Amino acid sequence: MISEQAWADAELIWDFHQMHHEPRPCSVAVGLGSHDLGVADTTVALYQRGMAPLIVFTGATSPTTRARMPRGEAAHYRERALELGVPLQHVLVESNARNTGENIRFVRALLEDAGRPIDSVLLVSKPYEERRAYATARKLWPEIEVVSASTPMTFAEYVDAIGDPKLVIDMPVGALQRLQLYPEQGFMIHMPVPTSALGAYSRLCSQGFTSRLAAAS
Repeated sequence: MISEQAWADAELIWDFHQMHHEPRPCSVAVGLGSHDLGVADTTVALYQRGMAPLIVFTGATSPTTRARMPRGEAAHYRERALELGVPLQHVLVESNARNTGENIRFVRALLEDAGRPIDSVLLVSKPYEERRAYATARKLWPEIEVVSASTPMTFAEYVDAIGDPKLVIDMPVGALQRLQLYPEQGFMIHMPVPTSALGAYSRLCSQGFTSRLAAAS
């Protein structure tokens, strides 16, 4: 049973992770691989609205996606995009990245090798990964404009979709920890975390919402 305080803290962190950017036309839409096919659906929806002329899906497999996406996250995302009517020539796949930093670096290299001029990226992630993805892209691809996007949904809606409230709280808690750790390791730019979010993070950690925390190095 999730307490009212834990739920409120999780909602606060969930909202903080979202960049609240207004989608606008970019050179390319990049869908970051994960367990969530909703990322592919949202990327396609933005493409179909004319927000980008090209889609790149990026991601290999991970322990959480290997069974569900045996051909790799990006490959399954592309299959979904084709089912939704995107022409094959408008979808590129990067199938080696195993973390957000590799997603950005490998997509950048793929587009450079393809001779595609890029000055802006519509970066599509899970809702609680927007800020982390943005901070990573600004560090590793600093010369381009980054517009963040994700499936529009509330924390409660995401809990309903996943069906595991504790896991859904653990995920944004882990993402917030990385926002604090990774700038010092050179993986992303520093983004200030408000005191209210830090307090919520501390309370949730103390209550055991820690399964997605990374080991500090």
